[in-house]
Amino acid sequence: MCKKFFTISIDMRLDLSIRILISLSIALTFLGCSNEIDPYLEEHRPQFHFSPQSHWMNDPNGLVYYDGEYHLFYQYYPDSTVWGPMHWGHAISTDLIHWEHLPIALYPDELGYIFSGSAVIDWNNTSGLASDQYVHPPMIAIFTHHDPDGPKNERDDFQVQSIAYSLDKGRTWEKYTDNPVIPNSDIRDFRDPKVIWDEERSQWVLVLAAGDRIMFYTSQNLIDWNLVSEFGQGHGSQGRPWECPDLFPLSIDDSSVTKWVLIVSQGQEALNGGSGTQYFVGDWDGKNFTNLNDSTTVLWLDHGKDNYAGVTWSDVHKDDNRRLFIGWMSNWQYAQQVPTVSWRSAMTLPRELSLKTFEDHVRLISNPVREARSLRLSTTDLKTGILSTNTHLIDKNNQNNGLFEIEMRMDLNGDSGVELLLANSKGERVQFGYDVASGRYYIDRTFAGKSDFSKDYAGVHYSSSENNDVQVIDFKVYVDHSSIEIFAEQGRVAMTEIFFPTENFDQLSISSPQGQVELLEGRIHYLDRIW
Repeated sequence: MCKKFFTISIDMRLDLSIRILISLSIALTFLGCSNEIDPYLEEHRPQFHFSPQSHWMNDPNGLVYYDGEYHLFYQYYPDSTVWGPMHWGHAISTDLIHWEHLPIALYPDELGYIFSGSAVIDWNNTSGLASDQYVHPPMIAIFTHHDPDGPKNERDDFQVQSIAYSLDKGRTWEKYTDNPVIPNSDIRDFRDPKVIWDEERSQWVLVLAAGDRIMFYTSQNLIDWNLVSEFGQGHGSQGRPWECPDLFPLSIDDSSVTKWVLIVSQGQEALNGGSGTQYFVGDWDGKNFTNLNDSTTVLWLDHGKDNYAGVTWSDVHKDDNRRLFIGWMSNWQYAQQVPTVSWRSAMTLPRELSLKTFEDHVRLISNPVREARSLRLSTTDLKTGILSTNTHLIDKNNQNNGLFEIEMRMDLNGDSGVELLLANSKGERVQFGYDVASGRYYIDRTFAGKSDFSKDYAGVHYSSSENNDVQVIDFKVYVDHSSIEIFAEQGRVAMTEIFFPTENFDQLSISSPQGQVELLEGRIHYLDRIW
């Protein structure tokens, strides 16, 4: 027990607010011998999404599973809440929901900052980076070295690809002595390597963003790489630069038919402005990716404004066989201006990706991982039947903590839309729903709280209009203190957006303008915090 005896005199000429802060600090010191306050109780801090303990975070990196641990590395600047010299932060989880922070894994060096990349387990030591008697196979990180002096000197070769390795389950790292392993031939945006093991052809494959295209490399040892093809010019959305690619196989409708998915993030001109992530479905022959859709078809992995740079975990246990994804929950239009204090940015909930056929079209669907159910503290079943024009599902008398999951299935019964409203006692609100006239889902955060930090933040944001024949719709919605994630039509449509209310949203209501929508089933799960 700590004992402190002292006399304090506070200058009464100081501003009242300053005197209150001084008194509070003294009280905390006296009572607890520490003035440290839980950073995860800070205003706007997500309670069940991953966020750094402090300072700046962006892209997820190095997603890899080994020996019961999911590794999450991420772009990190430990000295500020805005972007700066990039490091790789590091956290691990055994369930994809609860995270343990670990020390910084990779620091900038003489070759530059540590930009985005990936990680794999070199099970057979193809790299030769472990001795013959290794206990753990090498965990190999493949990343972009970014020379900050390159742009200043008007060079275009300032980004190269390098590797580092760990022999102790990712706890300590050594950079390869002969980096870079892929030099640059004057391509200005040449970054974000994602490596996979192509089991059918027994080769490593690396996909790399190169400005307006994706480059494909192959290797036998993760060190010596050969460029085998390119893809992208004239395909999909052309907002530049392309970034953070990923390539992986998925079965269609859980059948024996397999197609390959190529994920590509883009820094500008996404569906609702700013940054976003598109995808392509096609074939991979070991050297070339062939897009199965018309080159002008644009498919969005997430239809909201705040899911960017997402990639998938490598080496997930074969008994699991899921394709697991996580994204950065922000947008470059305002990521550095959002109104948080000691930290910036969070990740989406981890999601499972799969391919499903809709009206003869194969689409990538995403749903929250099943492990998210562990967050549930209690459940309320909703009364089914025809909805009135304004039905309260949650109000402040529920004494909820502003953390909940909503599951609903509704029959629109003709030309009737539906809208759900999140609100608080200050009149701040987020509206989301389905608009029958346009066949689109939407999120309206115009009045969601703080918004003056960017002209690009507030507004109504819509999904694409592929879904104009919907009659029965389903929603799965996760609400945290500063974000909403919506999964509709079994995950065919996902929308992710952040917001910054001055108090938590603890009220929920649903309305149908024509009064015809029938709630077929519904429940609300109240959720726990993870920190």
